[in-house]
Amino acid sequence: MDSGDFARSESRVASLRLRAYRGEADLPAMVEVANASMGADGMESRRTLQELQRNYASLTNCDPATDMVMAEVDGALVGYARGWWWTDLDGAMLLGQIAFVLPAFRRRGIGTAMQEWLEQRQREIAAGHPAPAHWHHVFVTGREVARAALLRRSGYAPVREFLMMSRPTLDDIPEIPLPAGFEVRPVRPEHHRAIWQAHMEALQDHWGMQPPTEENFQSWLKSPTFQPELWQIAWDIETGQVAGQVKPYIDAANNAMFGRQRGWTEFISVGRPWRRRGLARALVMRALRAQRDAGMTESALGVDGESRYGAVQLYEQCGFRVGERNCVYRKGVVAGG
Repeated sequence: MDSGDFARSESRVASLRLRAYRGEADLPAMVEVANASMGADGMESRRTLQELQRNYASLTNCDPATDMVMAEVDGALVGYARGWWWTDLDGAMLLGQIAFVLPAFRRRGIGTAMQEWLEQRQREIAAGHPAPAHWHHVFVTGREVARAALLRRSGYAPVREFLMMSRPTLDDIPEIPLPAGFEVRPVRPEHHRAIWQAHMEALQDHWGMQPPTEENFQSWLKSPTFQPELWQIAWDIETGQVAGQVKPYIDAANNAMFGRQRGWTEFISVGRPWRRRGLARALVMRALRAQRDAGMTESALGVDGESRYGAVQLYEQCGFRVGERNCVYRKGVVAGG
């Protein structure tokens, strides 16, 4: 697909032009659009040019030349949307979406025009991938009110709630020993694959998981959240297996932008043979201390609000409190329609 105009959709902006992605030349304007959009929604997240360059160099199941739509008004970028896909462990094909529109151009049909284009493109993709089910699948934060309203008007329904939880202080972390039979070891490079595989196996019975790939592993090794100096990895002393883990990280750029010292207590899992022994709680407390020792004064995490394993209650016991409520919206795909 070239970088010319796409078929026009209805909009209240006469000079609206929908076109294809033109490569890295578009990235600086995309950063501006995304950050203005997130700022208008009150989101505590921003994009950087380096982040987009890194992400767009390693997209999976997404060709930005054909799976993106750029919205221009009078030659200036005012919005963009991108789609990609994956399959879950049940074989269903999930077609994800992101979309941003400059605040000054909202409520003028631009978001709807991009949504219609993206759904049509995803119907074409779904037609080439037989599966027991195909779903448009969109994660929306609790602050993206306009985005959620557009999706509901487009026939989407909320299917799963995810929570942001925060711990406003790291001054009162109780000492909770590891259960007998486990030890935390310093992370060495030869441990990386075993740690990753143990996490993937532990999450296989969690909602929405997808089969892991070697590409996923290699991307993880290069991720900015890959900070093994903070990790808390519990090994079963008898078997030598990774039993549980918490892999916190610090987003220094985001902290500087919002004037805080926040760590993230994330990537938490315990393998099925070692559950219900208090291992997760002990590791979370160790992870909080690691963040405090690195200069952080607060921590946050995201969690499936409908977890059948009592994750929300566990984190509340660890001092976290529920904040923002986010949601996954879905709509069935009529493949090829």
